[in-house]
Amino acid sequence: MTEAEQLARKRYYIIVALNMLGTAGAVLGLLIAGRAQTMGMQWFGGAILLSSLYFMAVVPRFFARRWKTPVEATPEA
Repeated sequence: MTEAEQLARKRYYIIVALNMLGTAGAVLGLLIAGRAQTMGMQWFGGAILLSSLYFMAVVPRFFARRWKTPVEATPEA
């Protein structure tokens, strides 16, 4: 495996881990909101849920665009 392939694999695993982290945060937010005894805790759980959903939508896409191979660096077929 070439160095470029190893780097691509490492970056892919980082993006997948970020998605899993966001999913875990969303589940945590649902658990907090669902088991809350007060309205404040329900709001706190909802805030964690919404921020995790935002994290899942934005952060992996940001890293994918940042790490994208430039067009001039790709070999011609």
